[in-house]
Amino acid sequence: MSSAVSAPSGLRTVLRAPFVRRLLVFSQTGRLPMAAAPLALLLFAREEHGLTLAGLVVAAYTAGMAVSAPLLARIVDRWRQPPVLWGSAVLSGAGFVVVAASGHSVPIMLAGAVGAGFGTPPLEACLRALWPNLVPAENVAAAYSLDLAVQEVIYVTGPLVTLAAVGFAGPSAGLLAAAVLQLAGVAGFALTPVVRTWRGEAGARHWAGPLRVPRFVVIVAGVICAGAAVGSLPVAVTGYAEAAGNRALSGWLLAAQAAGALIGGLLYTRAAPGGPGRLPLTAAALAAGFVPLLLVPGPAPMAVLLAVSGLSLPPLLTAVFLAADRLTPPGTAVEAFAWIITAFTVGSAAGAAITGPLVSDGIRYGFAFAPVAGLLAVAAMSAATLRARVRV
Repeated sequence: MSSAVSAPSGLRTVLRAPFVRRLLVFSQTGRLPMAAAPLALLLFAREEHGLTLAGLVVAAYTAGMAVSAPLLARIVDRWRQPPVLWGSAVLSGAGFVVVAASGHSVPIMLAGAVGAGFGTPPLEACLRALWPNLVPAENVAAAYSLDLAVQEVIYVTGPLVTLAAVGFAGPSAGLLAAAVLQLAGVAGFALTPVVRTWRGEAGARHWAGPLRVPRFVVIVAGVICAGAAVGSLPVAVTGYAEAAGNRALSGWLLAAQAAGALIGGLLYTRAAPGGPGRLPLTAAALAAGFVPLLLVPGPAPMAVLLAVSGLSLPPLLTAVFLAADRLTPPGTAVEAFAWIITAFTVGSAAGAAITGPLVSDGIRYGFAFAPVAGLLAVAAMSAATLRARVRV
């Protein structure tokens, strides 16, 4: 991937390419539940149960998503995108409906959450695999950066959509809204001509897929740690909002963090493409951003600190996706990207589950988990850099 083209010029080229704006809009719509559903599940489960159990429901959702992502992506790599997207969207929507109709029965809630997560359409991985077909080769890096920056809009609007739906029609409405938005996004995305004609790249097949590349496995481990840090924050922030006497505050605080990530992503589109050598620095910046949260200030300063903590996430993920693109074998593009997403969601599930009990012991304990997990991400990314022999 060439870095000779300036970022602004590359972004203009990307946005002018056929189908790009349509795919971005529908991809963001279909991926909105990634940000809306965790808060919707938390608020629904919290109505009748403690925050610890609510965190486990969120963990069940993200764990289901983590398990299915590489499986669905491998099918896409060897077949086509639309059938996989349609089938998974229907399954996920049914899972949300099951949770909403569970009557707060714990086994039914957990089963529905797993189903909703397991059926999550692999829109993110599918779009990343489409970029080489959508834009010139020298603009693919800019397309990744734009994709990751725009993705942060999900994390700004998702919690707000949940809060609006819950405020209008109760906790179950947040779950149903997630199901409807997901299906609408998949419909628009899957019906786009370039999606319907895309086919996976031919290549030697191996049971381990992209995981047969050791350096990629190390990067995936680092992403798990970063995901754990980020995944801990919705639970910690929810506990913070409840301690402040205003549960609705959680949505605004999480939106502030996502707004910071959006800004960080847009700024990073101006950076030259990087590879494994960029990983330790971006991971260290992410970990450092979590430390000031331990001050646990009032709502307004906390919103600012959360926004700052989000700045480094898109740069880290951009470096990860570019490194994966360079390191993994042909014919594994969608699966490689899905493994990164899976790693992040596995970490997020672990972070949510671990942070629930920590918050019960004190809000500051809940916020302490993120910088610790961030340091582990720095260690893993540093190890990947030491092993890498790719051009930065």
